[in-house]
Amino acid sequence: MPRLLGVNIPDNKPILISLGYIYGIGRRSAELVLKEAKIDPQARAKTLTSEQLNSLQEIVKKNYRVEGDLKRDIMMNVKRLKDIMSWRGMRHMRGLPCRGQRTKTNNRTVRGNVRKTVGSGRKPAATPT
Repeated sequence: MPRLLGVNIPDNKPILISLGYIYGIGRRSAELVLKEAKIDPQARAKTLTSEQLNSLQEIVKKNYRVEGDLKRDIMMNVKRLKDIMSWRGMRHMRGLPCRGQRTKTNNRTVRGNVRKTVGSGRKPAATPT
């Protein structure tokens, strides 16, 4: 498995797909990187030479913010929203959707799959002794 920027990329997948394993590189970014490096997008990762891998790594380092730097930036942006007590920051603090989705239904992924149902309110009959 070749390593790019500290991430193991799969051998048997096309390099276009394999670059997507790096956090911050999607399909379009991978296409642009491969075009700049003059590498066939359908080539497998195991067939690349070390020079090609080094050129890929240099292009990604130079042009894109990936992995730890990107995660740190996102974390700092969310922290800033929380500090200034904006609406989105409050939604982040409460663990609710912050991009305008409805919350009466369909937010189980954010709140967790907690299903609370209400019974009839009637207590069960006492058991005879």
